[in-house]
Amino acid sequence: MGIVNRTPDSFFDGGAYLDERAARARVGQLVGEGADIIDIGAESTRPGAPAVSAAEQIARLGSLVAYAVGQGVTVSVDTTSPEVAEHALDQGATMINSVSLGPAAPLGRLAAAHGAALVLAHCRGSMSEMAGFGAYRDDAYGDVVADVAREWGEAARLALGAGLAPSRLVFDPGLGFTKNARQSLELCARLAEFRSLGHPILVGPGRKSFVAHAVAAELGGEPPAPADRLGGTIAAAIECAAAGADIIRVHDVGPVRQALAYLRALSRARARGTDVATLASRLPGGCGA
Repeated sequence: MGIVNRTPDSFFDGGAYLDERAARARVGQLVGEGADIIDIGAESTRPGAPAVSAAEQIARLGSLVAYAVGQGVTVSVDTTSPEVAEHALDQGATMINSVSLGPAAPLGRLAAAHGAALVLAHCRGSMSEMAGFGAYRDDAYGDVVADVAREWGEAARLALGAGLAPSRLVFDPGLGFTKNARQSLELCARLAEFRSLGHPILVGPGRKSFVAHAVAAELGGEPPAPADRLGGTIAAAIECAAAGADIIRVHDVGPVRQALAYLRALSRARARGTDVATLASRLPGGCGA
């Protein structure tokens, strides 16, 4: 899942794709890099970001949803607003990506009516109320995996009760959303435990602060800025995919897709009982770089 932020204040690329031509070019770039899903949002989900009205979100989206649909990929709208979601669905989007559990029932009803999928990300409260990057109390969760699963399950029941088919409901642990770096890292480390929920899993590690804090804890120094978090993002994506994540939401589709392709090739080689040296000798150019 590739990200297109039509916002002036997103933490990584805020303002880069407000212009329609730039946004369309971004869609083309992501499609060219192999994105299966394009996730378009018009309201920032960074900590402390102010709420944006439905009318303003729709204005920011412009014709981009319809344009992306025309490129032959699945299009998702990143919003918690039923009004915005319905607008995007009418433009051809087939997925709603909500970073709040609050509107589970109305979004579930809407997704069911349109035959769309619904991603519910675990988060406590709104973005405007959320503390700074990676800042959340250590004692806010007992067992973060159990608490997230329980709270998400309560919202899931509302979405399903509104008519949404279980196969169209997607679980997102909400990395970085009302979780500190340690809590987000633990969610990644124990991601496989969420398979018991019985729903597809989406994770969004892309250049988030928990990646930066984990890297700094190992290497020392200050946490790297968002522009310098690609390596950590790729590592997080690989580990989450290996643990059973079905959808990886990132800004960097090309590099992450390449890393995951290598992981699949290596897994197949191991399944065949072929060691790495033998595999390398079969590739064009032998063992060359």
